[in-house]
Amino acid sequence: MNLESQIEAILFWKGEPISRKKLGEILKVGQTEINEGIEKLKEILKSRGIVLIEKDNDITLGTAPELSSLIEDLQKEELSKDLSKASLETLSIVLYKNGVSRAEIDYIRGVNSSFTLRALSIRGLVERILDPKDNRRYIYKPSFELLSYMGVKSVEELPDFGEVNNSINIAAKSLEEEQKEETSP
Repeated sequence: MNLESQIEAILFWKGEPISRKKLGEILKVGQTEINEGIEKLKEILKSRGIVLIEKDNDITLGTAPELSSLIEDLQKEELSKDLSKASLETLSIVLYKNGVSRAEIDYIRGVNSSFTLRALSIRGLVERILDPKDNRRYIYKPSFELLSYMGVKSVEELPDFGEVNNSINIAAKSLEEEQKEETSP
C-alpha cells in the first residue's frame, strides 16, 4: 500500500489532528517521505469532498470548503436530534471524570470514541483542551453550556458523583497500568 493511502487511513481513523513527526514515527519513514506523501494526498483529494487541513505542523482531514453549506445543513439537523447511546455514554464519562483523554474514554467504552467526541464538541456539550501533563494530547471536559443545561453549578453536584467518579478512576488506573506494562522492557 502506498504512503499517501496509509496517511489517509491514519488520519481517518484518528479523527483528530496528528503531527507530521508522529506520522513518521507510526509509518517508520523520514520527514521527507511524510511531506511527499502528504503532498500526493493533497493532490488526490483535490476533486473530492475531503481535504487536508494543516495548522502549524499538525494535519487532519476535513470537508471541502465548497461543501460547507451541505455540511452546515446536516449539522443543524444533527443538533436537533436526540443524543445516541454512544453519545450519552461518552458524555457521562466526560461529566463524571471532569477531564478525560480520548484514550481513557475509548478504554472505558471499549470502542473508538473519536466521532462521538467530535459530535458532542460540535453540539457545544464538551470542550477540548490541551492536557497540562502532556501537551501532545487533549483532555475533554464538560462545557459551561452543558452544566447550565443540566442545572448544576459543578460536576460534584451530579447524582452519585463520588461513587461513579471512583469507578471511572479505577478503570482509568487500569489503563495507566496497562500502558506502563506495554512500554516497560
